[in-house]
Amino acid sequence: MQDQRIAVVTGASSGIGAATARALAAAGYSVVLGARRMDRLREVADSCGGVARELDVTDPDSVERFCAALDRVDLLVNNAGGAIGTEPIAEARDEDWQRMYETNVLGVLRMTRALLPRLIGSGDGQVITIGSVAGRESYRGGGGYNAAKHAVAAVMRVLRLELLGQPVRVCEIDPGMVETEFSVVRYRGDEERAHAVYEGMTPLEPEDVADAVVWVATRPSRVNVDSMLLLARDQAGAQLVHRR
Repeated sequence: MQDQRIAVVTGASSGIGAATARALAAAGYSVVLGARRMDRLREVADSCGGVARELDVTDPDSVERFCAALDRVDLLVNNAGGAIGTEPIAEARDEDWQRMYETNVLGVLRMTRALLPRLIGSGDGQVITIGSVAGRESYRGGGGYNAAKHAVAAVMRVLRLELLGQPVRVCEIDPGMVETEFSVVRYRGDEERAHAVYEGMTPLEPEDVADAVVWVATRPSRVNVDSMLLLARDQAGAQLVHRR
């Protein structure tokens, strides 16, 4: 359908990104999914009638190829991101911080910058970026990820100011604990340690965040939800968690 709105979702091969792609498709969007793992990405795309295209947001050439193939974009969901390690700052590894900045911050910059002309040209565009409670509240062991997500929050606030008067809305959704591959990656593949993060409490599910994305995306065009903090009932802060 020519009038069907087109949504781009990064990091869409699993977790929040996959759930968001499915939810947006169910809400009537034509969805273009981007991620590095094409086998898993195709499975998600097939499940929601979307289009799978290889995308590495840390690679400027990959971003350029991905975006060049898009004639129209109404909604960009910047979801690709993640944390690596929990070392204190005194033991921080440069390569971990660089990777987190490349994915979380520069990835958001590259995708947003590349697609802004299409978003503005749509006449009613929207950028929704998945941030984190870590971008609002610092905690021990979170130095690199805290720094990256605080930077993402700053980018979104500046973008909101710079686009004032343009037909583009800007929102940052900051989830707390969501049970995905996030902790497995953060703990460098240690699944036992990753699962322990959620012991005794009930975390959010990826679909909960996807529901929030769809709600924000489907508000009337006059409404801009600038930011949203989304926590499980068992979580009241970055590291303030009730465990049974």
